[in-house]
Amino acid sequence: MGVPAFFRWLSRKYPSIIVHSVEEKGKECNGVRIPVDTTKPNPNEVEFDNLYLDMNGIIHPCTHPEDKPAPKNEDEMMVAIFEYIDRLFNIVRPRRVLYMAIDGVAPRAKMNQQRSRRFRASKEGVELAEEKHRIREEIIQRGGYLPPDEIKERFDSNCITPGTEFMDNLAQCLRYYVADRLSNDPGWKSVTVFLSDASVPGEGEHKIMDFIRRQRGTAGTAREKQGQHDEFADTMPVSEQEFIFIRLSVLREYLARELTMASLPFPFDFERSIDDWVFMCFFVGNDFLPHLPSLEIREGAIDRLVNIYKDVVHKTGGYLTQNGYVNLERVEMIMQAVGVAEDNIFKKRKEDDVRFLSRAEQHGPAYLTTGQFAPQALGRRDRPEPVQNARHQAYDMRMQAREQNNKVRYVSSAGPSDRTDSRGMKRKADDSDSEPEPEDNVRLWEEGWKQRYYKTKFDVDVTDEDFRQRVVKSYGCASWKWYFPFHYAPFASDFKDIKGMFTDFEKGTKPFKPLEQLMSVFPAASGNFLPQTWRNLMTGPDSSIIDFYPDDFAIDLNGKKYAWQGVALLPFVDERRLRAALADVYPDLTPEEVKRNSLGSDVLFLGKSHPLFDFIQELYRTESHEGTEIPPELCHGIQGTLNLDDDPILPDKTVESPIPMLRDISHNSSIGSHFHVIIKCLFLFIFRIPSKVLKPGDWEKGNREPWRPQLGFNPNRQQAHLDQSSFRALRFEETQCTAFFSYSLLN
Repeated sequence: MGVPAFFRWLSRKYPSIIVHSVEEKGKECNGVRIPVDTTKPNPNEVEFDNLYLDMNGIIHPCTHPEDKPAPKNEDEMMVAIFEYIDRLFNIVRPRRVLYMAIDGVAPRAKMNQQRSRRFRASKEGVELAEEKHRIREEIIQRGGYLPPDEIKERFDSNCITPGTEFMDNLAQCLRYYVADRLSNDPGWKSVTVFLSDASVPGEGEHKIMDFIRRQRGTAGTAREKQGQHDEFADTMPVSEQEFIFIRLSVLREYLARELTMASLPFPFDFERSIDDWVFMCFFVGNDFLPHLPSLEIREGAIDRLVNIYKDVVHKTGGYLTQNGYVNLERVEMIMQAVGVAEDNIFKKRKEDDVRFLSRAEQHGPAYLTTGQFAPQALGRRDRPEPVQNARHQAYDMRMQAREQNNKVRYVSSAGPSDRTDSRGMKRKADDSDSEPEPEDNVRLWEEGWKQRYYKTKFDVDVTDEDFRQRVVKSYGCASWKWYFPFHYAPFASDFKDIKGMFTDFEKGTKPFKPLEQLMSVFPAASGNFLPQTWRNLMTGPDSSIIDFYPDDFAIDLNGKKYAWQGVALLPFVDERRLRAALADVYPDLTPEEVKRNSLGSDVLFLGKSHPLFDFIQELYRTESHEGTEIPPELCHGIQGTLNLDDDPILPDKTVESPIPMLRDISHNSSIGSHFHVIIKCLFLFIFRIPSKVLKPGDWEKGNREPWRPQLGFNPNRQQAHLDQSSFRALRFEETQCTAFFSYSLLN
């Protein structure tokens, strides 16, 4: 789950959390590729026990990359995914656990965002094809010549959704990949591999954290903690994607300095303040709720919340959260403090926009390409500087053009104007080429903004207190079924009298099944991924749910500049109506479709040299009963139950390759079984001590010669302090569990 601008803000505010990874490359000798020996010490000079991968951040750039030609077919996509995982494994070199999590069925609240993204993608694809056709026709009518239009099947990235054949094939391919690496790569031989594919409910990052939390569940007393994907579409391309480490222990030290409060009437508890900080970050944006209008990360919203939070803790003598429960009275105090500042926040936002536009008009375009592509004066004799990286340059030019094209092709749904019809629908492209940006009828920076907001966005009067309370009450619940039933968020100042408001929640809810989710998030244009009778419900004139699948819809820019930042005004899916319609077509599912529509569990894989190997092999030999517990002493303290797989990967049995270009594994030495986590014992993994650490003098040294921060751990230091340079010696502390998440380098 990625929040736009959060990582950029975090890395700029706390620069020392970032360390560039050192990546060892494979070699080639006499035309034979020699892979990297991952059994050797990690070149980053720190050893890791566990590697957790949110796979959707890998799948998307491998199937439809921005910075290189797309794979020709699905087989090439799978190979690209294998190579990507190999690179990450090479960089991190986990010694105990590799956990790969693919997004499964999401909660309803997330489905609404997925629905918006997939409908937008479909709409943009249609518009792109129409624009291409229009340009071709225009050129031909003017007497120009164009070669025949190459008909190329477009890869529909909507297939990267649980329940599709693509995701089922991906799971099979990853099973093959893991078996191959466990059988043939020495660096994998002692690693326990978990694959949580798309059949397992929950988003990838949530499944990862759930696994970690459950394994850290206690049977006795836990020791005190001492430390702790937009996909890659808009990142700077390099010849090969660069990766960075995020030093969570360093971030903790930054936050300790930021959150520590003196003169409290009670002992300061850093762990409680960290929980509160995470909770407050939810208000500035997440995938389940629209963020409050007055809180923008780019405008310092998190810092503003922290300052207010400290004041509230001092006044009330307590924290916001405790063991997952929220003190609503204190939350209300923070929201009301933000509400008092809302008027000034909106005015300053407008002033900043005007100042930016004025500066742009004075100084010309904010971007001009450089090097040999830069504009040159006529008659200039000196030659332009050659481009060092043509792909960088071309990408910059393409992204700049895309931003300009995206700028204003959609209108505000605030109401009719000379650019819109009565529904606020988009005008035709040929009518809008020279038109100005749509007027923002809400005008948050002017007096009366709250009245205009509620009238425009909700079609109610601001004096309707009951409605505003209903919007606030709808703003959050932990449930598979719950979702925020409005397109727009309330204001911070609307959070009044909220104590006791959030108590009546439906418990014991269950996730949708995969095909049900597809029906909830797909537009009709992606119906080909569904069974025939199911897709008819998206297009058939007699369908009882045809209104869920509009061919066109308005996008409200909502005060933003670009269409992708706007709000897609799609109808919400009514679960009861959907289930009633699906009841008639469920009997039409084939056995294969029934299997794709079922919910699964994680699969555990390991090789012959693993201590748990013989134990699992014996389960298959004796066809042991379901739910056999893992002996934790054989698996690094991991606990859970094992169930036999219906189609298992077994040692000495050939594993057929699902990809024609790759060979079968004739000498398989891996084994796999379904795995269910249980909460039973403490899960302790510790960073190993590297041979070289980052020392205080390295900052001064870095001013004299090339240097970059390294990962480091100093067992002799009790506490690391941050000086103004932000490059003081910062140590990795022992942690109960280590996790690595890959990020692309943002330039």
